[in-house]
Amino acid sequence: FLQGAAVTVPIVAIATSAGLSIDGAWAENAKALSPSTLKTLVRMARDIYPHDSLADSYYITAVAPWDDKAAKDPAVKTLLEDGVKNLDQIAKAKHKQSYIEVGWEDDRVSLLRAIEPSDFFKKIRKDLEVSLYNQPSVWPKFGYEGPSAEYGGYIHRGFDDIDWLPKS
Repeated sequence: FLQGAAVTVPIVAIATSAGLSIDGAWAENAKALSPSTLKTLVRMARDIYPHDSLADSYYITAVAPWDDKAAKDPAVKTLLEDGVKNLDQIAKAKHKQSYIEVGWEDDRVSLLRAIEPSDFFKKIRKDLEVSLYNQPSVWPKFGYEGPSAEYGGYIHRGFDDIDWLPKS
C-alpha cells in the first residue's frame, strides 16, 4: 500500500496537469500492454465504477500499474490482452465496433455483464477497488478525510461531521 501510494500522487499530479483523457497519447509509452488495451481498461474502469465528478486522470492512474505487472508477469499480460480482445470481439459482434468505440454507457455495461463471470473481469473489478479508491487525491471528492488513527480515531475526527442531516 505505501509503495503504491507513493507512486499514485506523482502520477495523478502529472495526469491532472497534462489534462489526460482516455483517448490521449498517455498510453503510447506502455512497457508491456498495447496502448489500445490500456485505453480500453480505462474505459472499463469508468464503466465499472462510474463517477462523473472524477477526471479521466484518476482512472488512468488506477489502470497504469497493470502495465508494470504485465511487464513482470506474462500470465497477467495474457489475461489482460486476451480479456480486452474478447471484449472487443463481443462488442464487434453486437455493435459492429470495438468496446471503447461503443458510444452509449448502457450498451458498454451490457457488454461487461456478458463477461462478468470471467477471471478477466473479476481481476479488473477487484484491483480497481484498491487502485481507484486508494488514491489520496480522490478521497476529498467523496468526502473522506483520510485515516484517523493518528488523530485519535474517528470519535475525535469525523464522527459527527455530517452536515447533510437536519438538526433535530
